[in-house]
Amino acid sequence: MSFSNTFETRVLTWVFTTGSATRPTEWHIALYTGAPSDPGGGTEVSGGGYARQAVTFVVSGNTASNNAAIEWPVATAGYGTVTHVGVFDAATSGTLIAYAALTTSKAIDTGDVFRLPSGDLDVTLD
Repeated sequence: MSFSNTFETRVLTWVFTTGSATRPTEWHIALYTGAPSDPGGGTEVSGGGYARQAVTFVVSGNTASNNAAIEWPVATAGYGTVTHVGVFDAATSGTLIAYAALTTSKAIDTGDVFRLPSGDLDVTLD
């Protein structure tokens, strides 16, 4: 996953200055049919019963991973082809923290459920 410009600035401010950075207190996963980028953007899924899903992370070494499976409700209409995910600090609106392309895109049709198994969403600092 790549950090958004906003969060790269927060990390650098916290590490290399005496300034403070506001830490998120909640994390939500968004699905995209169009690629987000550092300043945000992209095409987040909407409609069909879609809503961002809450997630918690566990950190080991330089990697944070989802510590439980994440599952979206049954789609009441097609989402399109999900190509990317994003981590936000809010269930709606909020700020994009990090984003990545899926290893394999997935078309979500009416009646489908999108799932990310436990440990499959990794945020790594190198």
